Amino acid sequence: MVSFKELIEELEDFHADDPEERFSVSLVSWDSYEKLLAKLEDNSHYRLTYLDGILEIVSPSRKHEITKSRIGSLVKFYLFKKQIRHTPMGSTTVRNSFKKAGAEADECFCIGEEKEIPDLAIEIIMTPCSINKLETYRRLGVKEVWFWKNNELKLFHLREEIPKKFAQTYGYEEIRTSEIIQGLNINFLTECILIPDHLQALNEFEQGI
Repeated sequence: MVSFKELIEELEDFHADDPEERFSVSLVSWDSYEKLLAKLEDNSHYRLTYLDGILEIVSPSRKHEITKSRIGSLVKFYLFKKQIRHTPMGSTTVRNSFKKAGAEADECFCIGEEKEIPDLAIEIIMTPCSINKLETYRRLGVKEVWFWKNNELKLFHLREEIPKKFAQTYGYEEIRTSEIIQGLNINFLTECILIPDHLQALNEFEQGI
């Protein structure tokens, strides 16, 4: 079992620049994971994901953070313009010790009333993950997960708490339009995400919705 001290030593040796870097450690106890979360509480530079004793730590690249901010801004703008009640939760840590899972999405939202578990988690994937994100979010009970990868959005909605029909996608079904943010044109959203200038992207998005 990897100790908390060894985790800190690993982290101190992890000097990441652009492009994005990530590393994973096996045999990490839940207690060590929670101690590391507390240690990094005021450090927003890292994203941590935990599943069954495997801990993945990501140091996001500049491109990662720009894309995260763009998607978050456009989604918030849409929810505001359509007067959909919501609570932006940013990269809030969501964890469940009983199910041995924890995650920090790039952006997450509660739709309607505020809840302990977000309805939507958005992940920016720039480099291969060592932990299955859908399995992590299934255990946490997140209804919908969006992945931005290779300049496109892929959406998944949770159908099964115990995967059977959707076993290959860990209980989630891939969908074309969001079921929790009604009326949002995902193809148009993608086009606006890819506009280099942020102000232009917001202007075009406003006109298009």
